[in-house]
Amino acid sequence: MVAIPAMDIIDGSCVRLRMGDYASKQVYGADPTELAKMFADTGLSRLHLVDLDGAKAGRVR
Repeated sequence: MVAIPAMDIIDGSCVRLRMGDYASKQVYGADPTELAKMFADTGLSRLHLVDLDGAKAGRVR
């Protein structure tokens, strides 16, 4: 089994949505770039990155 960390991003911040509800977003203070570096430093080589702004708009932002 392979563990792949996931990171959702809105307005440049790491977030978590409750059941896909943008109004319920919880913002985490971690800088997405620093968090990705932390994952890499621990030996993880994959990251599932989701641009929620782009997903909502239907295009990459």
